[in-house]
Amino acid sequence: MKVTLSVIKADVGSIGGHIKPSNDLLTAVQNHIKSKSKGIFIDYKISYTGDDIAILSTHTGGPLNEKVHKICWEAFLAGGKVAMSQGLYGAKQDLLKQDFKGSVKGMGPAVAELEFEERPAEPFLFFAADKTDPGAFNMPAYLSFCDPMHNAGLLLSSKLRRGFTFRILDASYIEADRIIELNTPEDIYDIAVLLRDTERFFVEGIYSRVSGEQIASISTTRLRNIAGKYTGKDDPVMLVRTQKNFPGTGEILSPYTIGAFVAGFMRGSHNGPLMPVKQNSDISFFDGPPVVSSAAYCVHDGKLTEAADAFDQPYWDYVRTQVSRKAEEIRRQGFFGPAMLSMSELEYGGIVEVLQELEKRFIIKK
Repeated sequence: MKVTLSVIKADVGSIGGHIKPSNDLLTAVQNHIKSKSKGIFIDYKISYTGDDIAILSTHTGGPLNEKVHKICWEAFLAGGKVAMSQGLYGAKQDLLKQDFKGSVKGMGPAVAELEFEERPAEPFLFFAADKTDPGAFNMPAYLSFCDPMHNAGLLLSSKLRRGFTFRILDASYIEADRIIELNTPEDIYDIAVLLRDTERFFVEGIYSRVSGEQIASISTTRLRNIAGKYTGKDDPVMLVRTQKNFPGTGEILSPYTIGAFVAGFMRGSHNGPLMPVKQNSDISFFDGPPVVSSAAYCVHDGKLTEAADAFDQPYWDYVRTQVSRKAEEIRRQGFFGPAMLSMSELEYGGIVEVLQELEKRFIIKK
């Protein structure tokens, strides 16, 4: 059976600042999906990570399906209406455009979708990040698909060692999608050159070179490119099929033990370690740290199993302790040097206005 996985995520309001959506807001989104999705969705799950609500659905309509996207858009509008009635912070924050024109792509919400013929067993992982941007998935994607230190299948599986195709987006080009496709293993160093720049180049998709099937889909929304100003971090989502001729679930999860430094934290203007958290976790310390949740599922005839929370296991408690130490260390540096993002990433914030005023006061001494 050919099935489509779609995940659409947005921040439409939060309690106490950027902590978590209210129960009434979540209920409004759930009620809308429950009442409108019959005959369009096969199945769905709704969860939150930090202050973002994610709608994961299965259907047969293919990517960018207008009916699927419209239901999710209207669900977020319903949630945003409740957020406004409750006085929640950032009500409708990620709903940047008014007129729905076929899909939510380019309207604010993060979108990742995969279409495939179901295997007899079809496991996959759904990742949702908050207080960071799509570049947060660059390093894990590279390590899981390119590095045998994390992916033993590159040594042990004759099919995995034949490699993958990385589809990489240049986010600095805003007139259209500027894409490059590079192959492993022969282009591995070129992939590294691009992905090290986590603010400009993002992995959009990863494909098997054996079958041509898409394995991973990552949202590449840049809210500032849509709004023309800073409106919050982009908070990406990712879907990854696992096992058999694809990397194993453990090989996809392995890089998250690092707690890699990514953009985000307070006002989206700092660097902080990416903390793997349980699903439906809040945000707290310095509007962070940047977090990522992961839910594992199997899908059969379009029906989802219950979620297995991939980061709700004792080992990850240890990782969270280590990441907390990393967060404290970089926060001790405040706004100096690498603790805060580069000026190119702060250009949509108030600091640029300050610099423009200060420019007038500089003098040149001869």
